[in-house]
This record gives sequence, structure tokens and C-alpha cells, in this order.
Amino acid sequence: MIAFRHFALRRGSRLLLSDIDLVIQSGWRLGVVGRNGCGKSSLFAVLQGQLEGDAGELDLPAKLRLASVAQETPALPDAAIDYVLGGDEELAAALRAESDALERGDMEAMAHAHHRIEELHGYDAQARAGRLLHGLGFAPDTHQRAVKEFSGGWRVRLNLARALMAPSDLLLLDEPTNHLDLDAVLWLEEWLRRYQGTLLVISHDREFLDGVIDHTLHLVDGGGRLYTGNYSAFERLRAEQLRQQQIAHDREQAERAHLQSFVDRFKAKASKAKQAQSRMKRLEKLAGTEAVRAERPFRFIFAQPDRLPDSMLQLESVIAGYPAGSREEGDDHLPGHGEPAAQATPILHDVRFRLEAGERIGLLGPNGAGKSTLVKTLVGELAPLGGERKAHKDLKIGYFAQHTVESLREGASPFDHLQDKAPGVAAQALRDFLGSWNFAGDRAFESVDGFSGGERARLALALIAWDKPNLLLLDEPTNHLDLDMREALADALADFDGALVLVSHDRHLLGMVCDSFWRVADGVAESFDGDLDDYARWLRARGSAAKKSGKAQAEPAAAKPAEQRRQDAAQRDADKASRQRVKKIETRTAAIEAELNTIEQQLADPAVYGGPTAELLRLGQRQAALRQEKEKLEAEWLELYERLEA
Repeated sequence: MIAFRHFALRRGSRLLLSDIDLVIQSGWRLGVVGRNGCGKSSLFAVLQGQLEGDAGELDLPAKLRLASVAQETPALPDAAIDYVLGGDEELAAALRAESDALERGDMEAMAHAHHRIEELHGYDAQARAGRLLHGLGFAPDTHQRAVKEFSGGWRVRLNLARALMAPSDLLLLDEPTNHLDLDAVLWLEEWLRRYQGTLLVISHDREFLDGVIDHTLHLVDGGGRLYTGNYSAFERLRAEQLRQQQIAHDREQAERAHLQSFVDRFKAKASKAKQAQSRMKRLEKLAGTEAVRAERPFRFIFAQPDRLPDSMLQLESVIAGYPAGSREEGDDHLPGHGEPAAQATPILHDVRFRLEAGERIGLLGPNGAGKSTLVKTLVGELAPLGGERKAHKDLKIGYFAQHTVESLREGASPFDHLQDKAPGVAAQALRDFLGSWNFAGDRAFESVDGFSGGERARLALALIAWDKPNLLLLDEPTNHLDLDMREALADALADFDGALVLVSHDRHLLGMVCDSFWRVADGVAESFDGDLDDYARWLRARGSAAKKSGKAQAEPAAAKPAEQRRQDAAQRDADKASRQRVKKIETRTAAIEAELNTIEQQLADPAVYGGPTAELLRLGQRQAALRQEKEKLEAEWLELYERLEA
């Protein structure tokens, strides 16, 4: 149980939290929500001991094991899987002690380390770390890659895996879905639903919150209020509270006006003086219920496009990828593939994509599969390596890329950025437009250097909207946006008259604005027949032959070209060989585990330590060799399994 008692916290001169009384029961999954700047991350810092309260008390259980995601990842030479294993600090120390003891030939120290590892269930740790990496989207061949070779987004995933690896009673997750694709978000939801400890999570992804939490803490105006249920339940309860508050306020105002009218009319009359005094006392005792204030500070629109052609954009038999010598960017490749290429790098093959006026398409698929490559090809930023891109002469694209927020000019203001786009437009017109995007008054002239990520994203969207595009191509536009801003964006996109292609891990946004979906994976981009719930079910069942969909099964074998039939036959042979290898690995792994159990029983016998040193050393060496062989077999098994699943 965690208890805040009359707790208050200041940051500088600003009072963030005031008189917080809150008890968090063991095993709760608590979502912490509220506007940016309300104190959510500061509350986490207090729980981690990084900040101290200015008043009140915080009671934490003794020996509480706390895990959280590190904000930075040093450029380490360690393998990714070893870095994740390091999240369990006690186990990592025991494994180091065992290795050091074996190297020294210290049998007593080795036995002590062995027992400690057994207590910590350490001999399956490599497999557990591998499953975490696999669930978060790391291909098997990247598990041994050095941490320093990974890009920033993938290092964030490594930090998340490391936090999940740590044994914990309390898990703190601050925006855990920001650098995940939808596939990984769905996996993380499943993992967190099985988590046995207490979970506190900050997120602006309402669907993720709905799938994970069972209580909601709303921070607003320096206070905090606890609600039972997920985020949708909180919204319903909050709306009802606000409705009742407004009713109470209106009723009170009516009563106040009636009493004041009586006092004003009769306070000078001796015969009514007593009644007037009574009503004045009643006026003083009225609660002063506040009127409900609108919680969403603004809404915005994408203006009506000047022209809206019927057939906007086509890709015909396109090979999408990167030309020779280019550096691959975005989410399309796992780390280590970003070095300049000696030859062209195709990512997607035979893409046939046609975009009509009014179409609203969401792109689904894991990071690294080619979603950003497809978007860049649609934009024209990447020329097709093969095939043809056809665009209507009146096509006007509004493009939000993952790096758009970072590319704003340092030291420049929102007004400067907009004036660069429209040098001949009157200053007042520019200011009026910026005001509609909540950059009113002096905010229009402040440097973007001091802006939050959400403010930068809002400015980037405003600059896109100024051009009145008839096609929006948005690649993860919500990464820096809070819940209110996401709702405003969803409303604006729902009202947009043009066409839309959207990449996002935010299921609420995808579901609100997209009418159809395409799946980008395994080198192809193809229409997905279903909605987001269907996609989630498909992901869970994609290893099952009954759930495999696609044109290959729909077409009779005889109708395929000879070369395709030969390729299919070769693939079936390869799959058969892989399945046989999987069975052999499973058989060998079972034999290794049996032998390891025998050795562990021998090492658990005190008599063995009184016997010949050579025998004890032989057992230790054999145990180490078997574990090493088992780890290699498990890595091979995981790679084969993923290949067969694909």
C-alpha cells in the first residue's frame, strides 16, 4: 500500500500538487491523467525518490522493489540482450559472481553463486529477456547487437524491456507507447495485464489505458481525484460530475439572485428587516459552487482545399526503397542497417496503391516493415526503384513526418515560421491564423526553443494547415500530443474534406478518422479486410494456418506462373526443413535440461564439496557448457519460429 497524506509539491514558485490524500492499494493498475504540466511526471519522480515533497507525507512499503524506464541510454558496447538482462540487478550480480568463481576455480564461491541463481530463477533469464525483445519488435538477429548501434527510438524500447525484466512490486511507466508500433503496443497491453505488482502508468493513448488500467487518478488544478475503472469509465464519471456541478451552480445562482432581490427591496423597511437579515445570512452561507469551465482550450480545423481531384495519387507496380548510397531513416529498419548502402535497398515490392478523393486510409504493421518508406514514396521524397508514381496536377500534399517536430528552426518564433511560408501576407492575417491554433498574443513571437514537444507538434500541424492541402500524409503525428490535443486532432481530421493516409499507434485516432486499412509487412503493402479489432485478433492468431490470409491461398496452384510455383515449392521445402530443425532443437533442449537437473542435484549434495576437486571442476565446466549450448539453441529456435510464423 502506498499512501500520500496531505501531500504538496512545488516546482520553483509554482504549486504543482496541493493537499493530496491518496491510498494506492497493492495490485492496482492505476492510470495517472491530466493536462501537460499538471504534475504527473513529478509525482513519479517523488515515488522514485528524485524529488521531495514540500508538505505532508508519503508512506512507501519497506523494501519496495521499484522499476521504471530510464530516460537515457548510454552508448554501450554490451549486447542488447545482456543490457536487458541487466535490469534484474541481483541476477546480473549472481551471474557475474558465478562466472568469476568458475574462472578462478573457486568451487565454494561457485556453489554459493549457483544456489543464488537458482533462488532467483536465473537459468531461464536469457529466454525471458529474448521474449521481451521479441515482443517489443526486435528481430532475433539483433539480440546480440551492441546497444550503441541502435537508434534513439529503439534504445527507448531497450529501456522498456530492461524495466520489464526487473523484478518489481511497483512499476512506473511514463508514456511507454510513444516509440512503439501498434503491434508492440498490443503485446505490451497483454504483458501488463499479466503483471502481478502495482502499476502506475502515464499515457496519452486512451485505448491503451482502457486495456490496461483498473483505476484512474485525475490531476487537475493542483489536486487529485481517484476514480474506479478505466479511462472511458473516468470520462463518463467526470462528465456526470461536471454536469451535476453546473446544475448546482445554476441553481445556486438563481437562489442567490432571488435572495439578493429580496434584501435589496426590503432591507430599509422595519417590518421586513428580520426577514432581510435572515436572507443575508443565507446568502453568506451559500457554497459558492464554481461554474464548469470548458476543459479543452481550443479546437482547430484543416481548411477546405481549393481543389479536390477525384483520382489523386497512384503507385503502379512500385518497388519502394532507398537508392544506392543513401542512409535509411525512420522506423523502416532495425538498428545497424542505417549505414550507407553500396547498392539500392528495396523494402516493398509490387506496390499497387490508388488514392481517391475522400479516402481515409490507416497503415498498419510493425516498425521496420516499411510504413514510413511507403509514406515517403507517396510524398515523392523517395523516388520508386521500379514502377511508376502518378500524381494529379492539382495534388497538394500536407506531410507530417516523424522528424518534423525536430526540424523547426532554432531561435525562430511561430510567426517567423509562418512568415517564411507566406512572405507577402499581412502580419495581422498571420497572427489571426496562429491564434486559431492557440498561439495568440505574445506566444506567436516566442522562440520555439522553449516550447514543449506538444507545442512544437501543434505548430508543425498549423504550418501544414496553412497550405490548404487536399491530401494529408501523417506519420505518427500524436507522439508529443496530450489527450486533449489528440481529441482536437481527431475532430479536425474527421471534418477534413480531403484524402488522408495515417500512420499511428493511437488506436483511438485511427478508429475515429480512418475508413479502411492497409497492412505493410513482409515486403508487401496490401489492403487489410477488417477493422482494428480484427487486426488485433489477426496478430494474436497469425501463427495459425487457419488464420493465414492472402492471395496465395485464394489462387489455385495451376493458375500461377511456373516460376512462382517453383518458388512456392522451394518455400514449402524450406519450411519443412525448419519445422524438422525446430523439433530437433526441442528434443535436444529437453535432454540438456534433464542433464542440467542431474548436475544441479549433484552440486546440491554437500558431500561433493568434500570429494576430489577435479570432479567438482568437471561438473562446473560441464554445467557451463550445457547452459551455453542451450542459450544458442534457444536463440536459433526463436529465429526459426519467427520465420515460420511470418
